Amino acid sequence: MKRLDGKVAFITGAARGQGRTHAVRLARDGADIVAVDLCREQAALDYSQGTPDDLAETVRLVEKEGRRIIARAADVRELASLQAVVDEALQQFGHIDILVSNAGISNQGQVVGLSDQQWTDILDTNLIGAWHACRAVLPSMIERGTGGSVVFVSSTVGLRGAPGQSHYSASKHGLQGLMLSLANEVGPHNIRVNSVNPGAVNTPMAINESLLKMFLPHLENPTPDDAAELFAQLTLLPIPWVEPEDVSNAVAWLASDEARYIHGVAIPVDGGQLARA
Repeated sequence: MKRLDGKVAFITGAARGQGRTHAVRLARDGADIVAVDLCREQAALDYSQGTPDDLAETVRLVEKEGRRIIARAADVRELASLQAVVDEALQQFGHIDILVSNAGISNQGQVVGLSDQQWTDILDTNLIGAWHACRAVLPSMIERGTGGSVVFVSSTVGLRGAPGQSHYSASKHGLQGLMLSLANEVGPHNIRVNSVNPGAVNTPMAINESLLKMFLPHLENPTPDDAAELFAQLTLLPIPWVEPEDVSNAVAWLASDEARYIHGVAIPVDGGQLARA
């Protein structure tokens, strides 16, 4: 008996990176998966986006774990787009027990230099997209009356500021407010709501040329190896960053009954970054 047997998990941003590892980990623990991703490039971003082929690989990996999966291209910025996938999932699986609101984007810029479009792009995806996911998934979870779990994938910069990331940090601070308010609203339905708050994660969104140049402006073409020593100075454990699987381990625990009384909290997965004096 696996700890998520009989559960269905809805995961946004699941084509690759953290979203894919969340899907595979929850499937390994027994859950069937509903995976959505934008699956197209966004010109304003400095790193490549998930593709239909990436989402197909997520499908392959989940099925390799012996679980069922529905995978669709959908835009979290459009409620109707998510609602259509939720409706399909409910028709096929009958219920959704877990929401992992993972979809997010990032870019860099000083406050005085940010464009309206940069601000809007980040907030629309990271915060409004998370609300849309809740709006689409939660009604059936509440109506079913058997409880559930919502996990927001946030960030350490949702708990403190960071230079060059004011719009990203604002979106993640907003996510913390959404998490806490939602915890008050749906706790009486035995639906638990929490966030995981990673530091730097070894994915293209976090470890890319644009971000590395922000941290290492004296280097013309900085590489992850160049940044490792610097990033390791930001943590208490002897690591520069965490792997996506480390975040997925926390997500899987929060989704399970092992965390049945964990509600309304932010769990850093950061190697001690927030604790560093």
